[in-house]
Amino acid sequence: MADRKYTKKYVFTVEGETEQWYLYWLRDQINGCAHAAYHIQIIAPVQQNPWSYAKTVSAKTTPKITHLCDRESSDREHVQKFEGVLASLSRTRKEKRISCALGYSNYSFELWLLLHKINCSGPLTSRAQYLARINQAFGERFESMAKYKEETNFKRCLKKLTLADVRDAIRRAQAIMAQNQADGKRELEYGGFRYYPDNPSLTVQDAIEEILRDCKLL
Repeated sequence: MADRKYTKKYVFTVEGETEQWYLYWLRDQINGCAHAAYHIQIIAPVQQNPWSYAKTVSAKTTPKITHLCDRESSDREHVQKFEGVLASLSRTRKEKRISCALGYSNYSFELWLLLHKINCSGPLTSRAQYLARINQAFGERFESMAKYKEETNFKRCLKKLTLADVRDAIRRAQAIMAQNQADGKRELEYGGFRYYPDNPSLTVQDAIEEILRDCKLL
C-alpha cells in the first residue's frame, strides 16, 4: 500500500471564475500525479476584494493569501480598481497579520493561459487581441472572449494542458519579467506591491511555481 501523502493547503482569492477553474484544474493535475510529494488543497473563492475574505479568517488558519487579478489597462478606471486591490492586500497584511502575495496579469489572465502553449512576449494594445491567439494556441474558433470564458469552453481548453505545459508557462513568464527588467521598463509600487504597468507583465507564475516546487514537480 502506497504511503499516504501529507496535504498542503494554498489559499487564493480570485477576480473571476476562469482563475478559479484554472486553480482547481491544477489541483486535480497535481493530486493525480504519482510523483507529487504532497496532496494539495486549494481554496479559491471568487472575491475581488481580498480584505472581504481576510476578515473571515485568521493568521493561524490562513497564514498566507495570494490574490489573482488583472491589471486591465492604464485607463483611470482600471488603475483605480487595481490600486484598490493593492490597498486591500496591504490592509490585510497590517490588520490581520496575514502574508499577502499578488498574482497579477497585464492585461488579463489570458496571458498566463497562453504561455502554457506559446511565447507571448510582444506587447498588445487591447485585451481583445488575445482571442485570436487563444484560438490559434488551443485549436479553437471562439467568436468572442465571452464565448471562450463560458465554463464548458474554458474547461475544454484546460483539458488540452499538462503539468509540463505549466512548467513551460512558468519559464516563459519568468523570461518576460526578466526582459522587462533588462529593458529598464518602469516599475511602479503601491501599497507595498510592485508591478509593471506595461503589457506584457505578470506575477501569476510566482504562486504556481511555489506550489510545484513544494510538490517536487519543478
